[in-house]
Amino acid sequence: MKKSLVSYVLGWVLVVLGAMLIPPMVIALIYRETDYIYFGLVAVSCLLFGLIATRFKPKNAQMNAREGFIACSLTWILMSVIGCMPFWISGQIPRFIDALFESVSGFTTTGATIMGTDRQIEDLSKCMLFWRSFTNWAGGMGILVFLLAVITPLSGQSNMYLMKAESPGPVVSKLIPKLRGTASLLYIIYAVLTAIEFLILLISGMNWFEALTVSFSTAGTGGLSVRNEGIMAYDGHYFWQAVITAFMFIFAVNFSIYYLIIIKKFKQITKIEELRWYFGIYFIAVLAIGIDLMIEGNMNSQLDIWHHTAFQVGTFISSTGFATYDFDTWPEFSKMILLVVAFIGACAGSTGGGFKVSRIIILVKSAIKEFGTTLHPNSVKTMKIDGKAVKPETIRSVHSYLSIFIFIYLISVLIISVDGFDFETNFTAVLATINNMGPGLNLVGPTKNFYDYSIVSKLVLIFDMLAGRLELLPILFLFDKSCWKSK
Repeated sequence: MKKSLVSYVLGWVLVVLGAMLIPPMVIALIYRETDYIYFGLVAVSCLLFGLIATRFKPKNAQMNAREGFIACSLTWILMSVIGCMPFWISGQIPRFIDALFESVSGFTTTGATIMGTDRQIEDLSKCMLFWRSFTNWAGGMGILVFLLAVITPLSGQSNMYLMKAESPGPVVSKLIPKLRGTASLLYIIYAVLTAIEFLILLISGMNWFEALTVSFSTAGTGGLSVRNEGIMAYDGHYFWQAVITAFMFIFAVNFSIYYLIIIKKFKQITKIEELRWYFGIYFIAVLAIGIDLMIEGNMNSQLDIWHHTAFQVGTFISSTGFATYDFDTWPEFSKMILLVVAFIGACAGSTGGGFKVSRIIILVKSAIKEFGTTLHPNSVKTMKIDGKAVKPETIRSVHSYLSIFIFIYLISVLIISVDGFDFETNFTAVLATINNMGPGLNLVGPTKNFYDYSIVSKLVLIFDMLAGRLELLPILFLFDKSCWKSK
């Protein structure tokens, strides 16, 4: 591995992180908070070490796949550690492991929190609340994608390896011929959609600070809120909640679709199979849960039933983690549908988490193909999505992903079970973290948090959040000795 090349990339990451710490300093000054000093200290340190590291550009700036995955994994670990420092050194989150958990949850857009037991979310200063939500927004599209959009310090296919390691989904493709242009376009779309949500919430009466932080968390599908009750604090403001529902749904769609809208290729959009499945899964889940709640008589009115159902299915399929209702009190059938939807997750190429709809399509079609081959051994059928043949390596990677996912999932549940919590809590805690979803059920439900888990369990859940955001493989390469051998 070219360690100098990885160090060079991490140097640029430190520079970007240093710049990212400036906005919360501005918020601190607006609200006359002294916490700006903590962000300033961390920012100066990042910029100093980052600028030093970037002065030594390696002669060979060509990065291979192995170095791309290692650089990506170390980037996310580094920014999670840096991101937790303001929380910790300010004393607003006194324990380092809790500050790290909060930072990882923010950057990976998980939305799981340790806040609410030892300390209420509202007890944090405004600049710290802003930083929590801002990490959701930054992590949604990814730091390395931003690097590609702004500075593109590497050559050849190096940028593609970094983008492939950080982008969600089984396949990563360019929207336009130049990769830098693709990265720039993705961030422009991302920023414009965020701004639209912010303006709608602001114009409809939400104060500017909450409109901004809610928009950040929605865009990144992260779900970290500035209120202890989360979006339930806006009970009665059905319009705000409906806007958030719509944008959770929007940000969980493959961003290439918005590019097609820009270039007015509407017919091509109707042929995208993943989008049809995504719509179908969402509306079937809403219909099933809505009918179940009507039968059980859990709510006061039809409007309440369909409003909260649409929101909760939206928050689970997009892996945002917001809640307008304590769904832990819903019938078991409804809760199981939410868990299934959470496992499936969003579309590939979106800011959402989960297994991804595209992988589900490949698994379903693969099973159908295998069934047909068993009945008709001599038949030769090619699996197609959107009218194009799916490459065998893509099918193989999806099956491998499922195997690794199940293995990590079971090991994680086994380890955290030592803390003595019930199966439902542990099972959904791992599901919520590895799928970057946020809340689970029971002791980690929408009105609870992850504070009571031990240090070891929190480390396991931190690993799960990072592994889920990086699609498992990049983080696992860190444990392969061969990846660390110098060339």
